[in-house]
Amino acid sequence: MSLSITAPTALEYFATLVQSDEQFPLLETAASLAQDEYPDLDVQQVLGDVDQLLARLRRRLPADAAPLQRLRALNQFFFHDLSFGGNVNDYYDPDNSYLNAVLRTRRGIPISLAVLWLELAQGLHLHARGVGFPGHFMLKVTMPKGQVVIDPFTGRSLSREELSERLEPYKRSSGLVGEFDVPLGLYLQPASPREIIARMLRNLKEIHHTQEDWQRAIAVQDRLVVLLPEAWGEHRDRGLAHAGQGNHALAVRDLETYLAHAEDALDIDVIAERCAALRRAAG
Repeated sequence: MSLSITAPTALEYFATLVQSDEQFPLLETAASLAQDEYPDLDVQQVLGDVDQLLARLRRRLPADAAPLQRLRALNQFFFHDLSFGGNVNDYYDPDNSYLNAVLRTRRGIPISLAVLWLELAQGLHLHARGVGFPGHFMLKVTMPKGQVVIDPFTGRSLSREELSERLEPYKRSSGLVGEFDVPLGLYLQPASPREIIARMLRNLKEIHHTQEDWQRAIAVQDRLVVLLPEAWGEHRDRGLAHAGQGNHALAVRDLETYLAHAEDALDIDVIAERCAALRRAAG
């Protein structure tokens, strides 16, 4: 009797990676996002490529290098010698979110560049974290004499004044001014690996929804529902993507899940109406 072993689907593999917050492999999970677009991608090869970069970087440093020396060497290597930086010519290209493509082109968006940089920083034993800064993902390194905040798009260190300046439009649009103002430090809290992956997926979601590319949007939404099973808005958005794709029965199922859990949502009447129309269309 022969046993046939079926390889896990890309989504099943992703689900195994994101089960635990304590053992959440950020680089591997981020690399796996590209499997929807590149089905033959070898994620382990991507990890191996980053390991090789780390080995090259380590050879440049003495074993007893001070934290500041390690940080300077990393930034010189990543942003100058390898020329990693932001894709200013095509910011909304989905490839900017796929680590295999970012490694190949050396171009990405702040969060994908940050994930690669963080892996190298941790390999150098730097105390570095990603920061979910509004509108622009940042990096934060805790040094013996204070904290350094780096823009992964350009490699520049930013002062408190520059960070406050960048926050102004967000604060004004959100009404966080005057008595509702909050300290800068609250915007510099470290992002967890799960939050980083959610933000990467939501960037892709935004691109695919804007382009009404429902098939790709559904693949991204599937991952978001696995990653954040109780983020009911993701069930709603997957339902709407299914509706766009003409999958009426699947759309109804997702929208009903949303309606069952999001009792105080402002859009509940609109979604209930849409769900009823889809139910009729599904026959």
